[in-house]
Amino acid sequence: MRYAYGVAMALLLGGTTFSLATGEAGAQVAQNAPANMAPRGAPMSFADLSARLQPAVVNISTKQRVPVRTQSDPFEEFFRRFDPTQPPGGQSPGPGGQGQGQGRTRETGSLGSGFIISADGYVVTNNHLIQGAGGQGTVDTVTVTLPDRREFTARIVGRDATSDLAVLKIDGRNLPFVQWGDSARARVGDWVLAIGNPYGLGGTVTAGIISALHRGITGVGAYDRYIQTDASINMGNSGGPMFDLNGNVIGVNSALISPTGASVGIGLAIPAELAKPVIDSLMRGQRPQRGYLGVGLQPLDESLAPSLGLPKDTGEIVRSVVPDGPAARAGLQQGDVILRVGGKAVSPEETVSYLIANTPVGSRVPLDIIRGGRRQTVTVTVGQRPTEEQLAQIGGGGATPPGGTAPGTVTPQRALGLGLAALTPELARAANLPADARGVIVTAVEPGSDAAEEGLQRGDLIVSINNTPVRAPSDVVAAVETARRAGRSSVLLLVRRGNGPEGFFGIDISGR
Repeated sequence: MRYAYGVAMALLLGGTTFSLATGEAGAQVAQNAPANMAPRGAPMSFADLSARLQPAVVNISTKQRVPVRTQSDPFEEFFRRFDPTQPPGGQSPGPGGQGQGQGRTRETGSLGSGFIISADGYVVTNNHLIQGAGGQGTVDTVTVTLPDRREFTARIVGRDATSDLAVLKIDGRNLPFVQWGDSARARVGDWVLAIGNPYGLGGTVTAGIISALHRGITGVGAYDRYIQTDASINMGNSGGPMFDLNGNVIGVNSALISPTGASVGIGLAIPAELAKPVIDSLMRGQRPQRGYLGVGLQPLDESLAPSLGLPKDTGEIVRSVVPDGPAARAGLQQGDVILRVGGKAVSPEETVSYLIANTPVGSRVPLDIIRGGRRQTVTVTVGQRPTEEQLAQIGGGGATPPGGTAPGTVTPQRALGLGLAALTPELARAANLPADARGVIVTAVEPGSDAAEEGLQRGDLIVSINNTPVRAPSDVVAAVETARRAGRSSVLLLVRRGNGPEGFFGIDISGR
């Protein structure tokens, strides 16, 4: 079970609205007035439903041998070099005829949950359960245990790290199975059941309600939209099903948020509407199809939005464009703000990544953008999302610039709280910047300044201000003064840090 430590989330308690009836037709009444409430209450028991569903929920156990790090012998290299009886590489014979240089291993494993979705033995679970140590490859063996204690060695049919889903196959006939439901119709407050194997205890049923929909925990990605529930979900529930009261699977339990690692009432499940297409592709032996734009994005938070004169959370700004990608071919540019994708407004719940990833590959989609303060439309042909390995190569590294005193420092500008210098080859090398980098380098950050609070560091390279390239400290000063005369309270900086991707920072210039 994946979980996040120390995450605090505030839940908004819905209050009751009150209005006075005026006697006119259609007068507003309280939301919890008897006439507006459903006639039935909570189920008297979940026993019949649980008994019907439990046979299809299975235990997933894995085994893998991993290398064991042993403490090096300081004399090993000495004896290897000067003792002619030692074989090359220091691989002296060991017990059983195995050389010590081959390294020792130990057996490790994991426990989790899954559920059967066909009578011939296809099983759904989480990818992180069957993924190899260190995120490389897969485990050596996977065993599926049914509630009636029958055990099967499972074959990994397919897995998808992006969605954290996997499909297994066991050899069986007439097995109990469950069907997918429609998570798009789920509502906050609906009852749900979670069935799984927390802490390896075996089939365990917990009940609760849907606490939230479209809950994001990372802020990025096509699958950062979870069903949140207060049904107890703990380590070992990973890969198990979340059922509605009709007994249909509306989610795959996947994560929890907790400061302790144990359930505190915030469990998260991948919605069926996202999981089922991935599972269907994996069962066909295909890589899941996801739309791809080829851009790096940042949300318009309270820091960036004022510098663009836009309300916060109303779009995302393009911080980088992948060369020859779908966005580049459509003419999208760094600094563009994407407001709508295919007519759907971009928001923290409906991110560009989510909207594009769930658009069919090859579709032509209009993007409503703001460029240079003007609204326009760019039509993009959605591409196929590369693999995670390919995306990592495209994204590049994230080196942190080193410290040190830099020559050519000018007096820190009060508007930004930064010490600035023109970029020289020596400064570029010291800050681990590429040879073709252009901009003004930060040589000092004034403590307590807005730039410091936003995370700017010495060695950062300011590439542009308000989408205007800068090459000298005087360009920065001029851009800030221009923004002030235009009545702006902040400026938008495009910053590069080492070999990492460029990113935007909104810096206050009001002097408060």
